[in-house]
Order: sequence, then structure tokens, then C-alpha cells
Amino acid sequence: MEQTKQPPKINFAHFLGKFPEVELPVTLGEESHHAFSQENEPMPPMMIEQFILPVEQAPADDYTEFVPCMKVPKTGDFHAIIYWRAGLLNYQYTLATFTNKGEWIDKRVIAGTFSDGETLTTSVATIDEDWMIYIVSGHAGGNGTAYDASSSTAYKLELLPDGKIANTLTMEGS
Repeated sequence: MEQTKQPPKINFAHFLGKFPEVELPVTLGEESHHAFSQENEPMPPMMIEQFILPVEQAPADDYTEFVPCMKVPKTGDFHAIIYWRAGLLNYQYTLATFTNKGEWIDKRVIAGTFSDGETLTTSVATIDEDWMIYIVSGHAGGNGTAYDASSSTAYKLELLPDGKIANTLTMEGS
């Protein structure tokens, strides 16, 4: 009986090396991925298969692109990374957390642009020094209607000391 060859395992520290630590606060907007893709080395397909795809809910196809963005500094007992995923009409920044051994803890899409063919939704996230994540989302109609500020929403997430990502109350004024 022939054994199937397993691809070699990639070291978790090597994976983390693709995500440079940044100083907080940081804002992730529609065009932020351009700077990340110019400054950071691309992730090899085997690295994506081993560490990114297992935490993704939507499957990736041949046109899906992943860009390593950043690592949240001083997390202690866990690692928090942000990567950009580009697919058809869907571009998202995902915050994912892992144990020091590389086991997945939690993940959340925190910013990006999505179109369902009729409405364009854009979200911008700011992560502050206390690991609070402020997200503002706005919508524009696909039929040429302009952005309507009254349709925007704002909410807040928190990166907890155990690596979980928690919802907090909706922010006032949204």
C-alpha cells in the first residue's frame, strides 16, 4: 500500500513573521491593503492552507488573494494578526487570534468592502492602544445613488486578554 505524502508543516513562528508588528492606534480603510502588499512579503500557498483556510468560513478559489497586514503588539499569551482577503466583490480585513502554539482561538471580519450587486457596503476599523476596535460601516446603492450618512452604523469590538474577540454595545450617534 502506498502512503500519501503529507506536505511539510510550516513553523508557526515563520507564519507570524509575515505579519510585522505595528504601533497602535491603526486605521484600516478601503485602500490600506495597498501599503501592506507593497511592504510585506506574500504568503506562500502552503502557509495559507495551513493557517488561514482552516479559520475561513468561505472557501477560497483560484482568484482569492490573501495579503498579510499586521500583528497586534504586546498580546502576551496569544497572537493577533490581521490579513486582507480579496475575492469577487468582497474585500475584507480579518482579525484572527491564535495561541502561542498556533492553535486558532477566534476571528472576526473588522473592515472591508462588500457588494451584493445592489448595495455597496464599506467598513473602516480603528484599533486603539487598549485593543478596542471601532468600526463604522456605510452603504451606497448600486444604481448610482450616493452614500447616505444616515444609513451608517458604528459598533465596537474588544480584543480580550484570552484572545477572544467580544462585541460591545453599539456606539451612540450611529
